[in-house]
Amino acid sequence: MDMPAPDHGVIARKARIVARLRSALPPDGVIDAPEELRAYECDALTAYRCPPLAAVLPRSTGEVSAVLRICREEGVPVVPRGSGTSLAGGAMPTADSVILGVARMNAVLETDFDNRFIRVQSGRTNLSVSGAVEAEGFFYAPDPSSQLACAIAGNIAMNSGGAHCLKYGVTTNNLLGLTLVQMDGTVVTLGGPWGEPAGLDLLGVVCGSEGQLGVVTEATLRILPKPEGARPVLVGFQSNEVAGACVADIIRAGILPVAIEFMDRPCIRATEAFAKAGYPDCEALLIIEVEGSEAEIDEQLARIRQIALAHDPVEFREAADEDQAKRIWLGRKSAFGAMGQINDYMCLDGTIPVSSLPHVLKRIGEMSGDFGLDVGNVFHAGDGNMHPLILFDANKPGDLERCEAFGAEILKLCVEVGGCLTGEHGVGIEKRDLMSVQFAPEDMEAQMRVKDVFDPKWLLNPAKVFPLGVSAARRTG
Repeated sequence: MDMPAPDHGVIARKARIVARLRSALPPDGVIDAPEELRAYECDALTAYRCPPLAAVLPRSTGEVSAVLRICREEGVPVVPRGSGTSLAGGAMPTADSVILGVARMNAVLETDFDNRFIRVQSGRTNLSVSGAVEAEGFFYAPDPSSQLACAIAGNIAMNSGGAHCLKYGVTTNNLLGLTLVQMDGTVVTLGGPWGEPAGLDLLGVVCGSEGQLGVVTEATLRILPKPEGARPVLVGFQSNEVAGACVADIIRAGILPVAIEFMDRPCIRATEAFAKAGYPDCEALLIIEVEGSEAEIDEQLARIRQIALAHDPVEFREAADEDQAKRIWLGRKSAFGAMGQINDYMCLDGTIPVSSLPHVLKRIGEMSGDFGLDVGNVFHAGDGNMHPLILFDANKPGDLERCEAFGAEILKLCVEVGGCLTGEHGVGIEKRDLMSVQFAPEDMEAQMRVKDVFDPKWLLNPAKVFPLGVSAARRTG
């Protein structure tokens, strides 16, 4: 994966740059020792690594502003970083860049239960947002599988979703406002808890912009009352395609579960060995959860059962109590970690129309044979957000390149059937060179002109999203 050549003039000025950063931050806020910078050389896309020039860990919007102002004056690229859980290389640095991590900015700044919002610093983890309001009967809806570790800053950067986004939407549907620090140090506030602002939807522009327009330091998030009740079911099938057809039929029937999750046999077996959730040994498994009053839950599950039985499932298991419900979700939440115990893998993120699930699953199986690499499928089936896990051997020469070629074909297939390159992981460096598959040159030019407005010198995360050849003139001034 190519990255731009570093600016050796910046590297030669490291001592001066670090000294200026130290003057703006507390003593423990700047990291420049080579052995300590190894922790920042990559994110969760660990196949590619490069230690940065330095890393900074501010604790306030003011400190972020000071850091960005210094880096702009010195011509230093800045790579914003939440918790480093990005699977697309969105926080991978170059040797001449400064990592700006927001992990220490994790405070709750305001809660308003009457108006149903919470304002937090952007380094706060996703799960801890719900933890801050659950005693009052509220929760924050977006729930990525990495929610224990991932930061709100990263969720905003990649417009993250999660298992329950089918009903509640992804980050952009639950983000009310934010504080953004621009590359020149200017602090701006976009949106807020009091309804849609007039004029341009700049909040929508920033959400999903992958740290290219500014550094988000605070976020105002919508919180929701906990549902009266919720109940998941397991439905097992002996074919991936049949499971996909069942999902399409549920959505076609106008039923809106809170979640529909898919796992295939490799993932089922790995998670069962890891989490011992009691899953049946079958080719494909759906986890479908509905919520509401007891009467609403019973009515929805009766309709889902009727649709599922038409597809001849090998098992239809309804959670009888809270413990069984937790065990059903335990395996799904453990899937990525469980697969990591048995193999190196690359996790993709393409989105397709739900009606195309049977066809796409069939083609992935066929391509698996063509490339000679196994695939484990675990994904948000209800909204067509695919997460194929391509298994490979990182120690075998050529295997990574073969894995990447396979992944590129899967993502091209997603676009071919009317979907897109990413649902929640972002483009980063992983899908950067596939942007031309989905976007015409004039489309990318329009997107880059937006970045020109926010970051004229192209110092914020400059090597991401756009193919290097397309962005070269802007990145080199």
